Amino acid sequence: MGARKSPASLELREQLAQEAARLMAENGIDDYGLAKRKAAERLGISHAGVLPSNSRIQECLAERQRIFAPASHDRRLGSLRRLAADVMEQLEAFRPRLVGAVLAGTVTLNSAVELHAFADSPELVAAELATRGVSPRDVHRRYRFGGQRVEQLPGFSFVRDGELVEVIVFPERGAHHAPLSPVDRRPMRRAGRDAVIALLAADV
Repeated sequence: MGARKSPASLELREQLAQEAARLMAENGIDDYGLAKRKAAERLGISHAGVLPSNSRIQECLAERQRIFAPASHDRRLGSLRRLAADVMEQLEAFRPRLVGAVLAGTVTLNSAVELHAFADSPELVAAELATRGVSPRDVHRRYRFGGQRVEQLPGFSFVRDGELVEVIVFPERGAHHAPLSPVDRRPMRRAGRDAVIALLAADV
């Protein structure tokens, strides 16, 4: 069994979680590791053993958004989800799935619409975007899967309605093998367009 954390350590961990969530909400930081490091620096904490989990920071972020800026947060979240639904409709042939902060409901000022699409040839996705008048930029994202396997996958990013959209292309077989979430290290939650529409309807 691991050593029991002292009340002081638990209090420091909670302070760090709350500060990291504040930095994410106010500064538009989407990287949990960066938010933790900045929070530790601001609070003068150097002991890595008291760093909070990403999932706890996400909980604090969601709570903060509900308390301090519910109206503006809800408007931005709804706008990004509508944008996601529009892009997903255009990429229907590639079975797009929404992931990340827009799905979780914890968007910040700089959150992008993150989509997973499925095609054995990423060029097919690029060609479909081109037919929609989109000139995407090539990107790559590293994902961790079960068993410590790490893969770098191709994708495309573009700006729509002033917002960043990222479409990462998984092989066809990848539809049934979600990568691990950077928040809780569990398989990423993915949602199809119908589920996104249902979320929008529930928020009306």
